[in-house]
Amino acid sequence: MKIVLAASALAFIATSVQAQTTAPPPAPGPIAAAKASPAPAEQTRRKIARKRANPMVARVAAANRAATVEPLAQGFVNAVQVFPFSEGAIYQVYTAPGAVTDIALQPSENLVAVAAGDTVRWVIGDTTSGTGADKRTHILVKPFTSGLATNLVVTTDRRSYHLQLTATSRTAMAALSWTYPADQLIALRRAADQAAAAAPVSEGLAVDSLHFNYAISGDAPAWRPLRAFDDGRQTFIEFPASIAVGDAPPLFVVGPTGEAELVNYRVRGRYYVVDRIFDVAELRLGTRKQQVVRISRVAEGSAARKSKRS
Repeated sequence: MKIVLAASALAFIATSVQAQTTAPPPAPGPIAAAKASPAPAEQTRRKIARKRANPMVARVAAANRAATVEPLAQGFVNAVQVFPFSEGAIYQVYTAPGAVTDIALQPSENLVAVAAGDTVRWVIGDTTSGTGADKRTHILVKPFTSGLATNLVVTTDRRSYHLQLTATSRTAMAALSWTYPADQLIALRRAADQAAAAAPVSEGLAVDSLHFNYAISGDAPAWRPLRAFDDGRQTFIEFPASIAVGDAPPLFVVGPTGEAELVNYRVRGRYYVVDRIFDVAELRLGTRKQQVVRISRVAEGSAARKSKRS
């Protein structure tokens, strides 16, 4: 029994010594945390933010929004939206699958080309109506499905049209056309010029009281007056018809000492009407190489002779 106890004691002592001499394993060091990459949605948001931050893109988008002309309730004539044409404007057109929208150009306006951003999902064609001066070109557009958007550029022999096409689910504009304020203004000016040309130079002008004793000398530009005359109260200077399409020269009255003074006058068709009688006047036009035409009042008996010498 004593021998067994002694052996057990020795075994316990040996185990304790071995436990004390065995070095503990080293403590694990800090593990570096892995850098997490942003989620795909976050990457997409960052890309969109970078795109929006581009000032040039924002400037173009703002200009396009400002130039876009939407259909107005007061612009409809029956089912036709009538836009006033303005150079550089973008006209909004609403379409729908299963419906054709008619884009009508000005009568007698000739189509040159039609270009669309998306020619795969849109049907775009052209046709004409009427004959002669009433002949009119029509651009026909139709989307294959809703939710589409593209732009359309139409060029003619007169102007360029810019349109934004949007496809809705069921509502489409039946037709659209334009009025042309610039053309109307030109027509009004032409009518006013024709009326002024046909109107008398002066009311109550008596032929017996006219004096044609004026000599015209100097340069020979296209606007050189044909003649000058007065009625004892007003002086009239008649120009050729080309004065209507060129620059009109200002009129100066030359005094006794040779100084030139700009005088007031009215334009009636091809005539200058001066509310005074003068001895010498000059029409001057140009800066570097000035053209000068001189109008001189002469004695009644020597008017014809002086005119021939000039």
